[in-house]
Amino acid sequence: MDLKLRYESLWRYSQETFSQTTCDLVEKALSFAAERMEGYLRYDGSPMLDHDVAVAEIVAREIGLGRNSTVAAILHDVLRIANAEHPERVEALSREIHKEFGDQVLGIIVGLCKISNIKLKISKEQADNFRDMIVSYSEDPRVILIKLADRLEVMRNLSIFPPEKRKKKSWESMNLYAQIAHKLGLYNLKSELEDLALKYLEPKDYEYITRRLEETESERQTFIARFIAPILEKVDQQGIKYHVKSRTKSIYSIWNKMRKQNVDFDGVYDIFALRIIIDCEPEREKQYCWTIYSIVSDFYTPNPKRMRDWITIPKKNGYESLHTTVSAGEGRWVEIQIRTERMDAVAERGIAAHWRYKGVQQGGQTSEQWLSRLREALEETTHSLTQRFDATPASGEIFVFTPNGDIRKLPEGATVLDFAFDIHTSLGSTCTGGKVNNRAVPIREVLRNGDIVEVMTQKNQTPKADWLSFCVTSKARGRIKSFIREEQLKHARIGREELERKLKNWKIQLPIDEVVAYLCRYFKVRTGREMHSMIAEQKVEMSQIKDILQSWISGEADAERRAAAAEAERKKEEGKMLNATPSRSSDALVIDEKINNIEYKLAKCCNPIKGDDIFGFVTISSGITIHRSDCPNAARLKENYPYRVMEARWRSNADGSFRATINIVAQDVAGIANHITEVITKELKLNMRTFNFSSRGDGTAVGSVSVEVPSAAVVDMLIHSIMRVKGVQRAYRVNN
Repeated sequence: MDLKLRYESLWRYSQETFSQTTCDLVEKALSFAAERMEGYLRYDGSPMLDHDVAVAEIVAREIGLGRNSTVAAILHDVLRIANAEHPERVEALSREIHKEFGDQVLGIIVGLCKISNIKLKISKEQADNFRDMIVSYSEDPRVILIKLADRLEVMRNLSIFPPEKRKKKSWESMNLYAQIAHKLGLYNLKSELEDLALKYLEPKDYEYITRRLEETESERQTFIARFIAPILEKVDQQGIKYHVKSRTKSIYSIWNKMRKQNVDFDGVYDIFALRIIIDCEPEREKQYCWTIYSIVSDFYTPNPKRMRDWITIPKKNGYESLHTTVSAGEGRWVEIQIRTERMDAVAERGIAAHWRYKGVQQGGQTSEQWLSRLREALEETTHSLTQRFDATPASGEIFVFTPNGDIRKLPEGATVLDFAFDIHTSLGSTCTGGKVNNRAVPIREVLRNGDIVEVMTQKNQTPKADWLSFCVTSKARGRIKSFIREEQLKHARIGREELERKLKNWKIQLPIDEVVAYLCRYFKVRTGREMHSMIAEQKVEMSQIKDILQSWISGEADAERRAAAAEAERKKEEGKMLNATPSRSSDALVIDEKINNIEYKLAKCCNPIKGDDIFGFVTISSGITIHRSDCPNAARLKENYPYRVMEARWRSNADGSFRATINIVAQDVAGIANHITEVITKELKLNMRTFNFSSRGDGTAVGSVSVEVPSAAVVDMLIHSIMRVKGVQRAYRVNN
């Protein structure tokens, strides 16, 4: 096969654009690829090399990349095919490519192969993660540009692919690759990808819009000529060099606007845009752009909401242009884009044009500068641009997959256990290990970008405290801590009940709180809960406890006994005077904060409000509930379950909103309900949630009002204010 003849278009472009050294390298790459890809065909029977050369031409001609990118595009399928069919040859082939074409070419090809190896089950919910991951696989930003060129070539020839592949590739092109192209300022490439994707995803809509554009082409051209004539006449008088482009809106853009605005083709008014492109020196660019804008606004009224000044402050991807949309009468609007030749080159080719437009050849310092700018743009596009080919994320995020292809985003350093909890809490709680890329690993194995992870579980597995030493996600750590707290509370209950039984068996007639206080002092533990847990977990023998208590009772430890009794009594007194003299015990639960990560909720039976005397009650299944000290259930709870009662107090600067209900008895006179609501909403400025008032038929009326309040003190003020309303006989707070 005569390679120069078959691939004449690329060859001619190389001769016109590149140095002779680069042309020789391109010829060498063609021969190298042709020899190693002989026999590999596309779906229509043409050589696979046709695809690679077409990609290389897009890379060079349409995106504006240079020698290394062009060569890498020609060679990228050589390594990909070897990796898929002959992995044992990859290392030797990589060394050969490095030797013949250099480390940059090899690096770009490796990045392209990594993206090609991603096998995903893609959904709209995961599109953002997938876009981030494509970028995260590339140290060299040229990899992304070549991958976009690769996808564009596939879409241009999508008709040769089997029907089942067409929709999948079209969906990916529209939702993934086109979005990356947009971020990089490759607007032509983005629009073509979207149009080609729409052709296969919505063929009827695509054909309809295409036909309507053809039918209205003559009318549009007539309108444009009439519309632009007075503008150009005045621009000519200014002596400004320019040319005009008329750009019809992309088929996808028209379709999208029809869908979003729920209009037909004729309802889309900005079908086309006019582009006035100025040829001038760099120092006069802004002056001339604003001069033409002024001329346009002299003839047509601009829409101020559609004004876009990307000349003063360019987009982060380098795009510069002045956009205005003006009224042309008859309900028609025309978008006009004003820019210079340099700006237009950047808009057409993206960031690559910054150096290519100025004629700088690859290898110079300016080439490095544009690569740096492109890298910055990619960093703006995603949070996970990698710094090395081993795909270590720069911003602390990795992307891993389930065996089914679902993508999960995790922080850097995440383990198999973190992944398991991210999938589901029960999966994490019973995790015993996993398989990463079909390799068995322990639960603490740190994951890497692109790993495929399968979780192994056992029914009898439960979270362990040492898991906290290697878990990094808040979800995993929170669930582990929650389980440990629940276990501690359960052990505390079991331990206390066990101690109560033993005291009865031993016929030791001492209050259990006094016994626990003495044991805490003896074993040097801080709280009774810790002592109860030690008993439940058999960290201390019951026979040892019996000996300690008998020694204490016999009088051998009178001093310790007196101290323990005093300690138990002190804690009781502090419990009674909880809010009058707030305890500063470190074992007290402080409401509106989390102490030792303990979660609490307010009891519905008494509806406590900041400022109420309160206590905590440890429930078996739903954590700690906060009750008012005068709660109807308080006496029963304290008597039957004293070991579950906790000290509690309000944080002094706690803020928030509580709901209080006030019952009212008043004379049944006209307007009294209005007087009460005015006191609540206007005088006290409280938010009233519900208000009911009805006549008893005996000259009195009863009602209730539910109000949001910041504290119990405000409730007292509210009751006092309601009582001052003429006719109110009684007002009092109710529990719910």
